[in-house]
Amino acid sequence: MKRFLLICTVIAAFAGIGSAQNVQLHYDLGHSANKDLSSRPSVTTTVEMFKPDKWGSTFLFTDIDYQRDGVAGAYWEISREFNLTANKQWAAHVEYNGGLASDEKTWNATRFRHAFLAGGAWNWHSADFSKTFSLQAMYKYHFKSRHLDARPFSGFQVTGVWRIQMAGNLLTFSGFCDTWYDPDVKGKLIVLSEPQLWLNLNAVKGMEDLNLSIGTEVELSNNFVWNDKGRHDKFYAIPTIAAKWTF
Repeated sequence: MKRFLLICTVIAAFAGIGSAQNVQLHYDLGHSANKDLSSRPSVTTTVEMFKPDKWGSTFLFTDIDYQRDGVAGAYWEISREFNLTANKQWAAHVEYNGGLASDEKTWNATRFRHAFLAGGAWNWHSADFSKTFSLQAMYKYHFKSRHLDARPFSGFQVTGVWRIQMAGNLLTFSGFCDTWYDPDVKGKLIVLSEPQLWLNLNAVKGMEDLNLSIGTEVELSNNFVWNDKGRHDKFYAIPTIAAKWTF
């Protein structure tokens, strides 16, 4: 459940609007739809922030996963873009990723290794900003993990982000797709995409002050999701039922 606000980066960067934040609540259907994901947390909250300034923009989000008896794990990303052109279409991008997760049965925690990314971004929008797209190409460095006894390695990541406003802003179709190199998985590539579809209640007449959206997200992943067998070499399509408050 991530990066909805990264989609807003393109809009805010071009339009010059102020800060924006949102909180999302997702009920994940993965544990019930897949027999080998029975221990997957069923609830995730996401908090996102985006703040532009005259030099570029800052974006961050945090995902927190919950089991029945408490928090199961947390993950966060923070990125900074520096405008390279006057029209803000080209930007330099730097980013950090990190987090941890715990096992439901053993309570053992696993720290995700630090990851640093740096590269460039190209941002596009339609004339009325109802359609936006961002493409990022980045060098990605995974630090050594003492916890997992894993060696450091260098790779790359390509990220595409889109947002389409439809039906007079009543519907929003948004999402991202990441592809990155990992020498420890089959085929050496991990692909993760999370398209979202939102019904925006503040676009309904008489509900303009209600900044609530309801919708769904589908996590499409290959070589990414760890299953009950301790493997992450499969393709999964995992839907959620979601709500989002923007403030």
